[in-house]
Amino acid sequence: MSISLKKLGPGLLFAGAAIGVSHLVQSTRAGADFGLGLLWALVLIHIVKYPFFKFGALYAATAKESLLDGYKRLGNVVLVIYAVITFATMFTIQTAVTTVTAGIASSLFNINWPTTYWSLIILIICLLILLKGRYSFLDKLMKIIVIALTVSTIIAVIMAFNTNHNPLTLTQVFPENALEIGFLIAFMGWMPAPLDVSIWHSLWALEKKKLNPETTFKSSITDFNIGYAATLILGSCFLGLGALVMHQSGETFGSSAAGFANQLINMYTNSLGNWAYWLIGIAALTTMFSTTLTTLDASPRSMHKTMQLLQNKPLPKGYAIWVLALTVGSLIILFGFISEMGVLIKIATIISFLTAPFYAILNYVLITSKHMPKHKQPNKAMKIYSWFCIAFLIAFSFWFLSTF
Repeated sequence: MSISLKKLGPGLLFAGAAIGVSHLVQSTRAGADFGLGLLWALVLIHIVKYPFFKFGALYAATAKESLLDGYKRLGNVVLVIYAVITFATMFTIQTAVTTVTAGIASSLFNINWPTTYWSLIILIICLLILLKGRYSFLDKLMKIIVIALTVSTIIAVIMAFNTNHNPLTLTQVFPENALEIGFLIAFMGWMPAPLDVSIWHSLWALEKKKLNPETTFKSSITDFNIGYAATLILGSCFLGLGALVMHQSGETFGSSAAGFANQLINMYTNSLGNWAYWLIGIAALTTMFSTTLTTLDASPRSMHKTMQLLQNKPLPKGYAIWVLALTVGSLIILFGFISEMGVLIKIATIISFLTAPFYAILNYVLITSKHMPKHKQPNKAMKIYSWFCIAFLIAFSFWFLSTF
């Protein structure tokens, strides 16, 4: 099915939000530490999470309302639980993506300001963009970013493969010790993204419909599928780059944002040549900037909508208030609790992983409920597939809890 670039939007925003820490950081680390050995985990988690992300796009395109509106139909308690989970993780997640973006900016421009200063600048820029441009600017910006990143990353992988002299093996491995298992949980918890991003996608889909009223049901689903496929392809590319350039090289990634950014950009330029330093650096920066921007938009957008639904009244300035609150909260963590970032990020990734069954079940119940026309509901095969995926997410969560 063909689709014009103009009709693409929410799917690319989904890709922009997903292709951030989980891809640039986690996938690259997975390749560096395990070679291609965790490819199974990358592919499996995309397969397992796919129906529940798709249900968000399907519901928005059919019911003409967001998943949050649907959750309210299931009871206010669902919205309260969602608000608590989101509030518990949104500040840490925003801080995490901002610090990685700051590290890349510091490395690219060779200005050795503290990460906190760079983060402050980046958050202020994002804040001004969102308060002035809102969704329409995001929609236009993401098309450029995702296309540029995809092309540059695929070229880098091809060049790295052609210059690689070490034997590659497709032998798959399963982490054994607690440290490796912890990494696997973080890797799969945020790959391609936490399941609550399906809610973000449904909200973006409604905004896209306002800008482009002729958007059809088929084009909405195609838009989602393109964005989702991009996360899988680029996740595999980053894992491959880590395996080709860093695996068995004796080099390990630094713990600081700036140190990691330096190694990341050098990894690309080692494959493509020094001429590509700025090309790859800008691609990496725009990728993480887009993630910082989309998360700063999406969490406040979803919290604003949740508060409106719980209070049963419009809150005209609610979005702006939540954007400001998220910005200030992230800065407080950056300037006051930066030494605890590792612990905070670990907690956020674990929560994202353990809440996956909750969102999976909610999305399935909603998409098969009386609020969806029968002819738009998943067929029997998709329902069975969804049951298996929910069972997997629940079993994996129990396994994780029994391990730690």
